[in-house]
Amino acid sequence: MIDPLMIVLAFAAGLGAHLLRLPPLLGFLAAGFALNAMGFERTPALDTMANLGVTLLLFTIGLKLDIRTLMRGEVWGSATLHIVGSSLLLAAALFVLKSFGLALVADLGWTALLLLGFALSFSSTVFAVKVLEERSELGSLYGRIAIGILVMQDVFAVLFLTVTSGKLPSVWAVGLLLLWPAAKLMRALLDRVGHGDLQVLYGAFLALVVGYSLFEAVGVKGDLGALIVGMMLASHPATAGLAKSLFHMKELFLVGFFLSVGLGALPNLEMVVMAALLLLLLPLKSALYYGVLMRFGLRTRTGVLSTLSLSNYSEFGLIVAAVASAAGWLSAEWMVVISLALAGSFVLAAPLNAAGERLYARLKRPLAALEARTLLPEDRPIAIEQVDAVVLGLGQIGSGAYVRLVEGYGLRVLGVDNNVDKLAPHRAAQRHVMEGDAVDSDFWNKLVLSDSVQLVLLAMPGHAGNVHALQQLRNRAFAGHIAAIVNYPDEVAVLRDLGADEVFHIYDEAGTAFADDAVAGAARLGKALRPA
Repeated sequence: MIDPLMIVLAFAAGLGAHLLRLPPLLGFLAAGFALNAMGFERTPALDTMANLGVTLLLFTIGLKLDIRTLMRGEVWGSATLHIVGSSLLLAAALFVLKSFGLALVADLGWTALLLLGFALSFSSTVFAVKVLEERSELGSLYGRIAIGILVMQDVFAVLFLTVTSGKLPSVWAVGLLLLWPAAKLMRALLDRVGHGDLQVLYGAFLALVVGYSLFEAVGVKGDLGALIVGMMLASHPATAGLAKSLFHMKELFLVGFFLSVGLGALPNLEMVVMAALLLLLLPLKSALYYGVLMRFGLRTRTGVLSTLSLSNYSEFGLIVAAVASAAGWLSAEWMVVISLALAGSFVLAAPLNAAGERLYARLKRPLAALEARTLLPEDRPIAIEQVDAVVLGLGQIGSGAYVRLVEGYGLRVLGVDNNVDKLAPHRAAQRHVMEGDAVDSDFWNKLVLSDSVQLVLLAMPGHAGNVHALQQLRNRAFAGHIAAIVNYPDEVAVLRDLGADEVFHIYDEAGTAFADDAVAGAARLGKALRPA
């Protein structure tokens, strides 16, 4: 059982952090250290809770991760270059500290220094995903790159643990290849379980049984198994609902993870000083991340925000230190030092990520010289020229509105959707459409709206997407006419308060009427549309 006082302190500290506009995870870390000072210790129940949280986290990451992301040069290339460069750089920095005669590093040889550099080179998947989820930017370009790098780091960690354990996966591990054809059955069942309690149970079964337990049984790290099983289902349309159904369960279990970090051990002054010195080395790791990422043709903003989300130490550092300590390569004191550095990096990184856009605005000019002349195609500015109207969302309503604006009013229209399948019939009909995610802040930061755009129709199926797009248009002082659709009557007032000129309930309006009323509304406000 978990002591009720642990839950009380975790809730109180998490609430305090929330009221201070900080991520609750910082409160949970603080609660862990407070419990440690009060004499509490980690319990099997808490460790189980923490392990469940990390496993479910990796499974839900897999549900959102396209395998093609890992194959991109800016992902596997950046991850490989950084883990090698960071290990060497941090080992060299520790060697410099050794020359000052600090007790914890005085007797360390190059093997131990390189091990510590390797342990500190990882970034926290748990922290990065939490920050990206809170900002709703897991799907952004910088978010996908950061998560891809973290997944590659997980692979490197698994390889390290396999080599250092002296154990190879069992011969039965070859049988895991059968999961690939079995994925068809898993997808079929996902269609059958619906959206209630059975969906939650099915998700837990996939993550904890098919993923974690099956992989552990054949000598492969279970967390990696949960990630791989999630990735096998990633392209299924029901995965968004599955991830959402597991969200609160995952969040609850992750509280145990953050508490367990704080409960790791009670430090002395020497350990605190060494942890503080490791935090002073964190900018070296961040600078290397940025330098490596910018070699792959990213914009300054993408590089800065990716770097910020990765600028921390990782729970894998604790695992590496534990393996090294068990083998006699490092003293057990380093477990405490890395725990403190890990917690401290979370405390520093949380406000930095919250202020990411402001930091980018300040750093944009001085860092501009490092931006490549040729940017990645996904990171280049999107110029919308020679267009009278833009339709965001090409579902049934958006597609009907697009056709009506072109054929009924003779307007030059651009259609935007993030689903390639929805774009296919429009491209076959030689219509002006493009792939883009209007919920992704990167899309808006790359977007250059010309003065010719007079009308924007927000026809995305999700209310949050239309709200985000409307806010972005208003932030850019768009002077044209904005019309939007809603699924529920209570959403009308929200969009009107944000400045939408026209809002239509989709059950009352069809695509043609939507386009007619939008054009008529623009005319009433003196914004008559004139085809070129």
